[in-house]
Amino acid sequence: MPRLAIGPEFPRELSALAQPVRRDAVVALRRFLLNVSGAPHPEKVRGGRDPRVATLRLAEGHRGVVVRHRDVYWLRTVLPDPDAWSYAQRHRYGVNPVIGVVEEWDAESLERVEPALRRSVRSPGLFDPICDGDLLGLGLDVHALPLFRLITTEADVAALEPLLPPTQHVPLAVLARGGSLSEAWRELDAWRASDEETGPIDTEDLHMALRRSPDRAVFVPDKLALDRVLAAPGWCTFPHPPQHRLARAARYEHPVLVVGGAGTGKTVVALHRAAHLAAHGSGPVLLVTFSQGLAEELTRRLDVLIEDEVVRKRVEVDNAERLAMRIVTASEGRRPALVGPRARSLGELTDEAIRLLSIATGDLLDDVEPGRKPYRHIIVDEAQDVSPAQWRLLRAAAPRAHDDLFVVGDPHQRVTDTRVALGAVGIPAAQHTLRLSYRLPQELLSFVVRLRGGGPASGLVRGTTGMYGFRATHNGERPIIREYDSLESELAGLRTTIESWLADGVPPGEIAVGARNPRLVRDARQALAGLDVWASTFQHLKGFEFERVALIGVAEGVVPEPPPDEPNARARALQRERSILFVACTRARAILYISHSGRGSPFLPL
Repeated sequence: MPRLAIGPEFPRELSALAQPVRRDAVVALRRFLLNVSGAPHPEKVRGGRDPRVATLRLAEGHRGVVVRHRDVYWLRTVLPDPDAWSYAQRHRYGVNPVIGVVEEWDAESLERVEPALRRSVRSPGLFDPICDGDLLGLGLDVHALPLFRLITTEADVAALEPLLPPTQHVPLAVLARGGSLSEAWRELDAWRASDEETGPIDTEDLHMALRRSPDRAVFVPDKLALDRVLAAPGWCTFPHPPQHRLARAARYEHPVLVVGGAGTGKTVVALHRAAHLAAHGSGPVLLVTFSQGLAEELTRRLDVLIEDEVVRKRVEVDNAERLAMRIVTASEGRRPALVGPRARSLGELTDEAIRLLSIATGDLLDDVEPGRKPYRHIIVDEAQDVSPAQWRLLRAAAPRAHDDLFVVGDPHQRVTDTRVALGAVGIPAAQHTLRLSYRLPQELLSFVVRLRGGGPASGLVRGTTGMYGFRATHNGERPIIREYDSLESELAGLRTTIESWLADGVPPGEIAVGARNPRLVRDARQALAGLDVWASTFQHLKGFEFERVALIGVAEGVVPEPPPDEPNARARALQRERSILFVACTRARAILYISHSGRGSPFLPL
């Protein structure tokens, strides 16, 4: 029986096909898995750069491109017949000899580039000071080494990026900008999906290489697995190597803190860690987030991620305020009042919940009786906005044991005035950092870093967290900034923009409109009457993402809101306002539109 692995591009390309073609392709793949009569068979590619590449006829006029080794078939793409043959001829595949992941090369384009590099070669070459052995030690392909020796400028390395596997380009880019061999190695090692030693790498073993490449392939042993991969979103099925490594680690002896910028996949890591602990942990799992709205969104995403109903029931999703409410309600037999003359404050409610947990479990029971804690594992998303009292509550709700607390957050995206280091609340966490944004294009990323100021932010860790090394995986559109004479014309421009996006075929659910205050949100909703797009305040965009985002009213006197006069309070308020705008801007995956009437916000980069 064939072993079939699906590449991440295939489900997206399949979903874009006409329904009859899509149906026939899925039926053909099911037959291929069963190896029954009428199943598509691999057809050799004439003039191909890699003899292992073949095509499968999946539907009338459409073929899949596979990389074949013995009984393993890696399905890369589905294209119309001429395009499929061209794709199959153009690419070659390999296994990185150092970290063992699969690599795809645009071999045809590289063949055309090489003569141009030879004509422009200058002496010395950029990598002349580095011996072949050191370059090969970074996983660089031995057959491509003569090509790399022709490179004379950093611009040459940048031009080659679209043609090279990222595990080849990344170490070259580090060396080209003057980085050391050890820095290049660290960048390469970040593409490893597991910290476990795998032993010697067999560069001919495609099956093991695909197993080491969760972002590039997932095996589908049967029809059910195939259907799930084809229907599931990419974040669910193809986690990037750093995300996979953090989420699927077998065991953490101490609390873990994952810090990362916008779009680096912190929430994806939290979701996958929750799913992993639900399946392999030793007790109930609590996933905590900032607000009830985000809790509902994470609940929906967990329902997609965890297929097994029994495993899914082991994960609860909540926010810290509701957790405190549940603990106190369970003790008193009734829900405590939060309004009225006898109400408790939220802070008092949290303190009471902490007190009740200490009575129920005692101070010394963490290690000897962990089962008496309400949760065995706690994962915290949007951790930068958790208060000190809430941290103490979360610490008290799980035993001090391995895999107890797993925390993700970004101090630069704080929308409250909370600034607490985990160590100060009894959580000495081991820190990991994500620096690669998969959501934001580089143009948008550069814009928001300048908007945020790029400086360090306090909280979560001792000292400050900077944005150094934060970068994107792809390029895209520059943010659009529009100035209007009046609010009326600004709202008219908003409607025109949203209508044009819908006319482009962007689904309404992939469009969001944000404003700093509820009054402007109401104005936007009235202006967009009849258009089914989401409009909310900047704060309520937190934790979500959309294809396109429009932010209105980003004007002086509105963003930021007038700060207090006291110098320290003023500085903190302005930094919080800047963070709120930063969060709103980073919700866009592709296009960000910003408008204002009158003078623009002083936060907007020039």
